[in-house]
Amino acid sequence: MIKNELGTLSRHPDHPISTDFFWMTLPPFAMAVYLYGARVAALCLVAVVTANLCDRIVALLRGLPYDKTENSSLPIAMILTLLFPASISYYVVVVAVASAVLIGKAAFGGYGVYPFNPSALGFAIAAVSWPDQVFRYPTPFTNLTVFSTENATLVDGAAHTLRAGGVPNINLFDLVLGNYAGSMGATAALVLVACAMYLWVRKRITLAAPLGFLITCAAISYLFPRLGDIGLSAPWTHVRLRLLVTLYEMLSGAVLFATVFLVNDPVTMPKSETARLVYGIILGVVTMLFRYYGTYDLSVCFAVLCVNILSGWLDRVFSRRVVREEVRP
Repeated sequence: MIKNELGTLSRHPDHPISTDFFWMTLPPFAMAVYLYGARVAALCLVAVVTANLCDRIVALLRGLPYDKTENSSLPIAMILTLLFPASISYYVVVVAVASAVLIGKAAFGGYGVYPFNPSALGFAIAAVSWPDQVFRYPTPFTNLTVFSTENATLVDGAAHTLRAGGVPNINLFDLVLGNYAGSMGATAALVLVACAMYLWVRKRITLAAPLGFLITCAAISYLFPRLGDIGLSAPWTHVRLRLLVTLYEMLSGAVLFATVFLVNDPVTMPKSETARLVYGIILGVVTMLFRYYGTYDLSVCFAVLCVNILSGWLDRVFSRRVVREEVRP
């Protein structure tokens, strides 16, 4: 642990990583404001204020000064809130963010030591508690006001259609730009790809875990599509339909959003590149199992929580392997 200028103990020195992740939540946030209006800004403001208040309460309870340099709760709150629909109630956001910061982060000792991704934990708590709010979405450009969503027509997301064995009626242009009903910040594929490229150039993320995750999800989607009996046929048959279903699987259900903001969490993923690759592959398998057989549309958050427990074990397994190879004559 490192003592900062305020005299409090900081368990992780890489606060610029949290800052970069926070800045990269702003492009999908801006796209969400364009699609759904000022209510998105109000929801995110409530989330950020809640996260800050929770950090201050934790510092007060511990008898320590509030550490202004420890800003990891801000990206946690933004990432979590952007997974919700724009019609979500404010109290759901408050409870989810407070759970993420107080239970997911502070209860385990703060930034750098928590075993589960706090954003995924906060989303899971909200999803189990208020599924009707979390998994029903307004269509883009719906007339949502800051204080009311009574006039909004809510529909099921694309992931729900896939789970029912159908193909979403969304053209490719809208699918890439995010112009369809879904989570506030998880639908604009081009924006998310740009955010990932920025984080990679800044060396805030590596490619092993996200590539392992995406390739595994895509392979399972292609080999075993949820469309009639196609999944039981040979993989070289119905190629066009397989590719179409794979495209919808990868660009819906927050898979791409999770690849950028959840899979790459520097605290919960393994430290070695080989372990990260295996971690991504396992996460891809568990994610698709949740999507195929689970109850909820955005099941990737539940998969992240399940695979987080393997992170330390994977590091130990592959570090032992490296040591054995080094000492071998």
